[in-house]
Amino acid sequence: MDFQAIYSFLFESYAGLAVLVGGGLIISIIAAAIMEYRTRKRYVDRADKERDAEYFE
Repeated sequence: MDFQAIYSFLFESYAGLAVLVGGGLIISIIAAAIMEYRTRKRYVDRADKERDAEYFE
């Protein structure tokens, strides 16, 4: 397939648009999972929730 055929499929057909949307969703989910994993790894030792509630009373 040449570039024109790929471009035409992705941007001029419903199936191509579905591939773009699905790919965007998958990439977003993977990026969110990686960022969540790194955040949990960085902030391991958090205070108890009961102690946090005391500050807002």
